[in-house]
Amino acid sequence: MNQANVSHDKHDKTEWKSHGKSFKIPSLCDGGFFGKLYKSRQKLNYTQSAISRMISDLESEWHMSLLERRKTGVSLTSDGLKLLPYAKELCEKQKALQMQVDALSGLESGMVRIGTFSSVATHRLPEILKIFGESYPNIEFEILLGDYTEIEDWIAEGRVDFGFLRLPARPEFEAVFLEQDEFLVVLPENHFLAQKERVTVSELCTEPFILLEKGAKADIAGIFEKCGLAPRTRFTTWDDYAVMSMVEKGLGISILPELILKRVPYGIVTRSLDIPAYRSIGLVLRNRKTLSLAAKKFVEYIDLYYGQ
Repeated sequence: MNQANVSHDKHDKTEWKSHGKSFKIPSLCDGGFFGKLYKSRQKLNYTQSAISRMISDLESEWHMSLLERRKTGVSLTSDGLKLLPYAKELCEKQKALQMQVDALSGLESGMVRIGTFSSVATHRLPEILKIFGESYPNIEFEILLGDYTEIEDWIAEGRVDFGFLRLPARPEFEAVFLEQDEFLVVLPENHFLAQKERVTVSELCTEPFILLEKGAKADIAGIFEKCGLAPRTRFTTWDDYAVMSMVEKGLGISILPELILKRVPYGIVTRSLDIPAYRSIGLVLRNRKTLSLAAKKFVEYIDLYYGQ
């Protein structure tokens, strides 16, 4: 079988030598689009006939001639010349894609999008982000704060890679339990109920109440409903710190999750309910297998942080 050798001249044209004749093809990316077909023969041990067949198949599929074959050499047809800029762009896009894949493979870059609520964003995420950033300093993050319903919608829409939520979440999601968070009664420092170690739900109904609530899943209201009671709600808000500030000013009493009450900068006190109430916090996502490499690695750090 006759072998063909491929080389490059100083004008960066691919030169095909066979049977003592030379054929030069204009270069595209990495030796040329068509040139790359010929060059691949040397890299992948293609025969001359295989390379010719690939070009012929491409011409048949596109219903046009790409090369003019003469005794003096091979050149692009007018159709080939028109397609040349697009082929070059395609090659450059492929290079950029490969660079991005390579970067992500080494976790040198990437974006992780997280949906969460304020207590996790304040008292859990910063420490996890710090630990993760020490190993992967170039990963970027987008953190969206919302209520449970909003976070579930973001996960379903793909707006975030995953979210921290109160469990149970929607059945179509994957969920991992992370921790239990106790609900505590929040009182002004000089409130008479502060003298008690534990407070009953019925006692809370005698005072003006500041309700932390937004969206369909109402944690605090559910505590009263289970007891067949209703609080004397004076204010309703979804801002934990606004609740604490209003309690400090004597505008009412409230119930808040213990997690948000860490390092409280307000003059308030907390007491347990006589019948403890909790919320389960979990990590929720659509499908762990479809996460980006950066998101998968961050989820691993979350698992380690919570001792999963």
